[in-house]
Amino acid sequence: MNYFIITYTFYIAISIALTIWVAKVLFKNGRLFLVDIFHGNAPLADSVNKLLVVGFYLINLGYMSLTLKESGSIQNTQVVVEVLSYKLGWIILILGGMHFLNLVIFFKLRRRAQNHVNEIE
Repeated sequence: MNYFIITYTFYIAISIALTIWVAKVLFKNGRLFLVDIFHGNAPLADSVNKLLVVGFYLINLGYMSLTLKESGSIQNTQVVVEVLSYKLGWIILILGGMHFLNLVIFFKLRRRAQNHVNEIE
């Protein structure tokens, strides 16, 4: 049995599933912030939202590709689980970090847009 192929298959499948799930949540819920930031301009907000999701996918899929190779020995199922746990743990940390980075950016943009509106009034 080739434990490397099993490890790679599970790593890719779980990582991609997690990335898609987080991207969908960010896309759906980020739209409201962006519409507010762009003063109700929904087409612009939707366009920026799509661009953010593309960047999110590119960064995460790039990281997954870079960390796919396992240089250590995978001799049994226990090592498969340990390697997957380590690699997926990093993916989850990166997804969480990108989620919070998006939130920080949205809040800063929103605050800037509100300050701009207050200055005009």
